[in-house]
Amino acid sequence: MDLHTLTRDLHTKNDSKIVLLVGDGLGGLPQTPGGKTELETAKTPNLDRLAKEGVLGSSIPVLPGISPGSGPGHLGLFGYDPLQYMIGRGALEATGIGFELKEGDIAIRANFCTLDANGNISDRRAGRIASEESAPIAIKLRKVSIPGIEVFVEPVKEHRFVVVLRGEGLEGNVDDTDPQATGVPPLAPKANDKGSEKTAKVCAEFLKQAFEILKDEPKANGCTLRGIASKPSLPSYEEVYGLKAAAIAVYPMYKGLARLVGMDVIGDSKTLDEQMEVLKENWDKYDFFFIHFKYTDSTGEDGNFEAKTKRTEELDACIPKIMELGPDVFICTGDHSTPAMLSSHSWHPVPTLLWAKYCRTDPCQSFGEAECLKGGLGQFEAKYLMSLALANAGRMNKFGA
Repeated sequence: MDLHTLTRDLHTKNDSKIVLLVGDGLGGLPQTPGGKTELETAKTPNLDRLAKEGVLGSSIPVLPGISPGSGPGHLGLFGYDPLQYMIGRGALEATGIGFELKEGDIAIRANFCTLDANGNISDRRAGRIASEESAPIAIKLRKVSIPGIEVFVEPVKEHRFVVVLRGEGLEGNVDDTDPQATGVPPLAPKANDKGSEKTAKVCAEFLKQAFEILKDEPKANGCTLRGIASKPSLPSYEEVYGLKAAAIAVYPMYKGLARLVGMDVIGDSKTLDEQMEVLKENWDKYDFFFIHFKYTDSTGEDGNFEAKTKRTEELDACIPKIMELGPDVFICTGDHSTPAMLSSHSWHPVPTLLWAKYCRTDPCQSFGEAECLKGGLGQFEAKYLMSLALANAGRMNKFGA
């Protein structure tokens, strides 16, 4: 019996409210042995107060030693086993911008990049080109024409855009063309099974035409294809948890993942303050709120310890606005760790805070990695976070006689 079979049978409805605040990439590492992480260095009086009143732990997004992408990381937080539900980043990105995928579509999360005179990547994100610059360039790529295939190209944000391929005989098991390094050329699309060979050929043709269209662009003169995937199918929050759920996010990918699990994406926020306003305006309409904050991740990926610390303090500053609304359960965690020291996602367990009226408190006095390792939740797989949330909200009946 899997977890969702249990939650389907045991969940019950009441008037409780659950808030899940995700600081993307929240976990970190100290710069020197024995030092403090970004979260421990940040001044977080609001999270520290809730840590004293609540219970702490460390979540494992997938399995010990596995560094997750944002998709698997969030799936785990939402209570979906990321090893059972494989969702490509392209499908998340496409759904996030409201593109309605059809059965058989292949969705791709594409990045503009900068190529040097030798065709090697000098900047994987085209200098994080501004959205107002990148959108017209993405639209130029609609000129790509491939016989027998409908090609859709949609701008997303900054260096990101979406490509959707529609045609007969396409499957999504194709490797990324981003080598995850500079000084080398983009990779060729490579199919991992026979059913995906046609998709790899179509991707190669797309890139060939795209590079010709982009060759005179000063920044975005190349592109890479990532997260090449078919449309997934997941049970909804209402089905497995009995929750009417809402997502308040800025970046399209996280809106996409929320839609795929049946959340309503509400508001059109650009800042954390705006997200708090959307939360307040919709408080009476939903049982569960997922709030996503991106910048603890992007600063970690940039290797900027100080900037990640400041962004963590920004996250802490929104806590009073959430708590004044009176949630019954409040959770703050991350989808994975992104230590500035590594400039990438990592395998380290993620600090997790659960505050609720009925939680069993522990001796922890502040919210940070070292304290979380001593917390009452212990180390647990992230996929069990939702059952903990439901239990603490009084939304789970007893199992068995």
